[in-house]
This record gives sequence, structure tokens and C-alpha cells, in this order.
Amino acid sequence: MATVPPPPTSASTRPAKSLDHVLGQNEHVEGLVAASAEDLATVNLALKQELAQGNTGPGMESAIEKSEAVEEKVLEASEKLSDVNEALKDEVRERSDLEAELAAVKEQGQADHHASLHDLLTGLPNRALFNDRLEHGLAQALRHGWLLAVMFLDLDDFKTINDSYGHDAGDTVLRTVADRLRDITRHDDTVSRHGGDEFTYLLMEVKHERDVALIAGKLIEAIRMPCHLEVGGHRISPCLQASVGISLFPRHGTTAEALIHRADAAMYEAKRNKAGFSFAKLASGYLEPSTS
Repeated sequence: MATVPPPPTSASTRPAKSLDHVLGQNEHVEGLVAASAEDLATVNLALKQELAQGNTGPGMESAIEKSEAVEEKVLEASEKLSDVNEALKDEVRERSDLEAELAAVKEQGQADHHASLHDLLTGLPNRALFNDRLEHGLAQALRHGWLLAVMFLDLDDFKTINDSYGHDAGDTVLRTVADRLRDITRHDDTVSRHGGDEFTYLLMEVKHERDVALIAGKLIEAIRMPCHLEVGGHRISPCLQASVGISLFPRHGTTAEALIHRADAAMYEAKRNKAGFSFAKLASGYLEPSTS
């Protein structure tokens, strides 16, 4: 259900792009002015040569003076325009650097936000994100009259793996279990790492209790597949076992806290009975709807 935020929109880069456009126009004008100054210089040189050769006409000297004055102004304008363009280039560089810094800050903020809601070892949603989605799911279930299920899953004898093969092997097992649970999780559902070797599973919009039991069985079967580990240069493939407790809204509780607590208690019941999974006991005061 987690999504990767999109990159910064074009709006964030619009100021720099606008400056680039203005800079491009100014550099074009600068080139035209410089070319005009060169043309004027050429014309003035030709006029001076004509005057030196005695080819004078009425007002020739006056025309040369005016043309030289224009040439001087054009050269001055070209120099000033060049200074403006250099300032614009500096501004473009500063804007680009600032936008890169802002993008880095935004990316870091998104990474920090993601890390605050996900388990660092497995990448699954953590307890805080699970509780948030459960609260949202309860509101939806109440509004639409849906059945909602919470599963509390615990790996059997996980401590033995840690003690026998080390914590690196234990971490590999947890990541493997997380991947298997993630692979069979429906789009609208959420699987999270509750802590240690415990996982929680939110099942939205359930049709019937037997559907929940079917999914619980699939979770247990997925986890039961051999887990391949490299320990001390040797390959071992321990088979994992899991116990699952299940609570249903509104049958076993109407709050997130109550549903998680009763699913946890049902998980210990399943572990004691070696039953694989077990449903919670009915909430106090709950009456099954009449089927008549």
C-alpha cells in the first residue's frame, strides 16, 4: 500500500527555466548589438578612408562624427548588456543550486517519513502505520457494515534459530517471512512487523469467517516452506512454523486496541493447542445477528 512520492513538479523549476529563457534572449540581443558595433566600425573606417583620399562631400565630416558617436553608444550598450548577462548567469546558477538543495531536503524528509512508519529490517509497515490503517479500516467497516479481521502471527521456536545459528541467521529468517507475507497480501490489506518475531495482518472487507480461516491457512503454509540459510559455510534449510490468532470486527471487539489484544490472546491459544490458528473469544455483550 505504500507508494513512492513523485519527483518535484515542473512548478519547482519554473523560476530557473524563466531566467534561462530571459538569459537566452539577452544573449541573442547582445550578439546583435555586438554585430551592429562591428558594422558601424567598418562603415566609419571606410568613411575615414574616403575622407583621407580627398573624397569629401557636403557634411562628410559631420556625418563621420555622428556615426562615431553612435558607434561609441552601441559599444557601451554592448558592454552593459554583457554585464547584465553575467549577472543573470550567476542568478541562474544560484537558483539551480538552491533548487537542488531544496530537492535534497525534500527527498531526505520523505525518506525520514518513510523510515518512521516502516520496519528497518524487513521494510514492512511498523506498528504505528498498522494501527493507523486499522483505525481507518474500522471507520470504513463501520460505515459500510463490513466484516474486518486482525491476525496476530508469531513464529514458533524462533529463539532456537537465533540461539543455534546466530542473530544474522535470525534476521534472514525474519526478512524471508516478511517477503512471503508481502507476496500473498491483497492490495487493500496490510501486513506489518509488530516486533521481534511477531507480525500483524489486517484483512479488509471480509465476506465470511471461513474466508479468514482460508487466508490464515495460506499464511501458515507460506511460512512453512523451507528457509535456506548459509551458516558457517554450510547451507541449512530449517522449516518454519507459525501460530496465528484471529479477531473479527465487530464480533471480537470494536476498537483497534481490543482487536489486537484479542488476536494476540488467540495466537497464544493456537500455540498451546498446536492448532495453527485460532479465533478469539466473543467480546463481552456481543450477540450474533439472527439468521432467521
